[in-house]
Amino acid sequence: MRDSQVSIETVDTQVDTLRALEAEAIHIIREAVATARKPVILFSGGKDSVVVLHLATKAFWPARVPVELLHVDTGHNFDEVLDYRDATVSRLGLRLQVASVQDYIDDGRLRERPDGTRNPLQTVPLLDAIAGHQYDVVFGGARRDEEKARAKERVVSLRDEFGQWDPRNQRPELWNLYNTRHLPGQHVRVFPLSNWTELDVWRYIEREGIELPSLYYAHERSVFLRDGMWLTPHPAVPVGPADAVVTKTVRYRTVGDASCTGAVESEAATVADVIAEVAATRITERGATRADDRLSEAAMEDRKKEGYF
Repeated sequence: MRDSQVSIETVDTQVDTLRALEAEAIHIIREAVATARKPVILFSGGKDSVVVLHLATKAFWPARVPVELLHVDTGHNFDEVLDYRDATVSRLGLRLQVASVQDYIDDGRLRERPDGTRNPLQTVPLLDAIAGHQYDVVFGGARRDEEKARAKERVVSLRDEFGQWDPRNQRPELWNLYNTRHLPGQHVRVFPLSNWTELDVWRYIEREGIELPSLYYAHERSVFLRDGMWLTPHPAVPVGPADAVVTKTVRYRTVGDASCTGAVESEAATVADVIAEVAATRITERGATRADDRLSEAAMEDRKKEGYF
């Protein structure tokens, strides 16, 4: 009886936590959209942006989401994720704007990096898209538990006329009051999932029955080990002479640029399996599978100061 009571109390606590997080996120979305001239949701097809979009549909139901979507496409994305992105946009009847890194490389505005990674190249197309479409409120799916630089950022993050973030110039956020005011040329980034953890996201996905790209679940895949990460052979990730390609059962905890996103060995084929796996891990998804965050101790913060997500 005692064990049963403890189990019931644990479930009730999880339910209450998700309800509180959902209510907070919906409140943030509604407040920000109410003050925006032209808001946009950054939508890549990754789990966090999927949850933000799902929350937006609940925030404005039964009306259609009054926000455009924006994806900064590196050209190195997984096909499964792009297919999911396009199917979701079509199903919801929304408008998707795509800023292409490849276009910037083709016309000389950007150059390929020696390491082949394009994630750091997303900043210029992102800022150009924000300025070109005159977006003033930009929703993102970043969470504080992902990385220490993101842990510093507030729910509403002011960006200057160059799109840059100053961690020393942030506004207080007391009593769930959010200040989205900004001067002409500036904009704000808004992160409704700031207080969520990876485990919260997966429990919410389970509760809401949210569909995700298949890469998030265990599947057999050809991979090779490089710098401690399992990478997939891809046009952006050429297999070298020293790379031994093997078939393993893996899944992706995050689905960014194929050139810097690794898979993890896993048998988690269902949402419940993933929840159990995430609950047991002690490494964040970015720490475990994103090579671009290993460039330096301050890699993410440096990119954010330049205008990155």
